[in-house]
Amino acid sequence: MTNAHDFIDRIKDIPAMPNVIVKALGIIKDDQSGTKELGEIMAYDQALTSQVLKLVNSAYYGFAQEITSVSKALALLGMSQTKNIIITVAMKPMLTSNGGKEMWKHSLRCAVACETLASMVDLADAGDAFTIGFLHDIGKILLNICDATAYQKVREMVKYGTDIIEAENSVFNTNHADLGFLLAKKWKLSVMLANCIKYHHDPLSSSMPEIATLVYLANALAHDEPDVYDEAIVKEQLCLETNEIMGCRDGILEKANELFSTLNAG
Repeated sequence: MTNAHDFIDRIKDIPAMPNVIVKALGIIKDDQSGTKELGEIMAYDQALTSQVLKLVNSAYYGFAQEITSVSKALALLGMSQTKNIIITVAMKPMLTSNGGKEMWKHSLRCAVACETLASMVDLADAGDAFTIGFLHDIGKILLNICDATAYQKVREMVKYGTDIIEAENSVFNTNHADLGFLLAKKWKLSVMLANCIKYHHDPLSSSMPEIATLVYLANALAHDEPDVYDEAIVKEQLCLETNEIMGCRDGILEKANELFSTLNAG
């Protein structure tokens, strides 16, 4: 991890977590708070309110009637889903400016894949799984901030078959998993989330191998062409067969693409 620490020390402008996410996560951790407090956060952010209402009225959620108020939207969605929308919308500018629309799209796909797989194997809260999947690649933000041109070289290496961790280590002397772990700690994210970010390419090294394998598998499924993954690890940790996994992939991509198109419209 020394190289990751050295790398972070060289970056002058390490991004802070968007303030609205800090507030939302604080409310959700507080047993005395509820959807009313979340609604009050959004009352001060019209762009966020607009995106929440757009999303809640989309085919992604499929409610029968049009939802016109934030309070009604929050009552229908609940705390966990609302948190996910807030994180998704608030992180969009940071992800797209430091990784482009492809990183944003991959993050959404991985989030939906994590949520779906967590429900299938009854592992972790599906809402928490969505958050983990969405934030799994946050270390790439730092690599792009440091040198976007060099990161393009990494993408080219990966395109021609080099493992992404190997490619990043060769170009930057560190990688997005180690950097993401440090950023998660800086942002005071949960231990489980930080652990999954660090080990989503190497789940058996995690102290939480089941949930790390969940993210590992979701990440593999979230690419346009699914990445090769170790079927033995997935079967051992999640008790999932390849035919079950591939059987749900089209549904995952369809749902994620609906989310992507709704949040990118207008």
